Amino acid sequence: MSPELFELGAEFTRREVVDSLQEWEDAGEVPRALHLAAAKQGLLGIGFAEELGGQGGTLADVTALQEGMLAAGASSGLLAALFTGGIALPHLARHGSPELIDRYVRPTLAGEKIGSLAITEPGGGSDVAHLTTRAARVSTGSDPEDHYVVNGGKTFITSGVRADFVTVAVRTGGPGAGGISLLVIDKDSPGFSVDRRLAKMGWHCSDTAELGFSDVRVPLSHLVGEEDAAFGYIAEAFVTERIALAVHAYGIAARSLALTVDHARERSTFGEPLIKRQVVRHRLVEMHRRIEAARAYTHAIVREYDAGGTQEAGLSPSLLAGAALAKQTAVEAGQWVCDQAVQLHGGTGYMHGTEVERHYRDTRILPIGGGATEVMTDLAAKLLGYA
Repeated sequence: MSPELFELGAEFTRREVVDSLQEWEDAGEVPRALHLAAAKQGLLGIGFAEELGGQGGTLADVTALQEGMLAAGASSGLLAALFTGGIALPHLARHGSPELIDRYVRPTLAGEKIGSLAITEPGGGSDVAHLTTRAARVSTGSDPEDHYVVNGGKTFITSGVRADFVTVAVRTGGPGAGGISLLVIDKDSPGFSVDRRLAKMGWHCSDTAELGFSDVRVPLSHLVGEEDAAFGYIAEAFVTERIALAVHAYGIAARSLALTVDHARERSTFGEPLIKRQVVRHRLVEMHRRIEAARAYTHAIVREYDAGGTQEAGLSPSLLAGAALAKQTAVEAGQWVCDQAVQLHGGTGYMHGTEVERHYRDTRILPIGGGATEVMTDLAAKLLGYA
């Protein structure tokens, strides 16, 4: 992992994020100006090829950058909002036409546009293969197949309120995984609606929306890759999303541990600092152990992913399973550590606006987002040959 990128992320967070983060939490969104500032610093393009408008780099580089940001006080919700391009763009970057790359990828990496990814549907959850939002080809004028017409709805969409465009999973074919495609839909398309801004337990600064599509006309040129082939594209991108959520989990856990150590040194009870008590020291050691185990597991999967280069041969079952299990390991560590951080902070840890309280709330989405743990465990069983 790059110490230079770690420090770049930490320095950006200290300068641009920490003093305003609670304000953004209370406002329910991150300002667009932060995207421009992050792009100017070169953060948004890390992990995307230079020919696409990015800064280049590997998944390990992205991991180091985000570890640095979390270590300096960024939140999981802040990273979800600022780096939504990390889930909206990979399919476009890998499979999109030059036109789509110029229109959406480059300006997003420049901080000029915000993209979102819309897969989850009301009642569908992690069951991507059975989504029901439909895109039908229609005839207008002399061209028999010049548009798709999209109808349906999506929910729990990160950055869905602020997004300028959405990469949307739709059904263009028959039932099951084989009938799914990806379309890029502009926010100002007639029939596209942000039906609700969703209030959440955590990730308060990351706007989340319920979206509606009523006879939305989408040009055929906005199809990403091949028709009915998107289930594979989505599976590819889920690997990096799950790694990112693992980094969120152990990253905010490590930050919570650091805050708790400082608190234990400064807080005196019954005449001596908390850290003088053996039970507290042992709890801190256990927090450290779980964080380091999660970090090591995640780093191992990152190295395996990066060793695959462009992944043209596809992702191995062991890598797909490893990403899911690394996320689970990190999430379980993060939830436990952040819970202990609140406990050791006492009443202070329960107060709104306290950093450990924020991290505690933010961890709760991590075993749900990017594929629920229960679904991922069953997937891993299949990939590992146990089912």
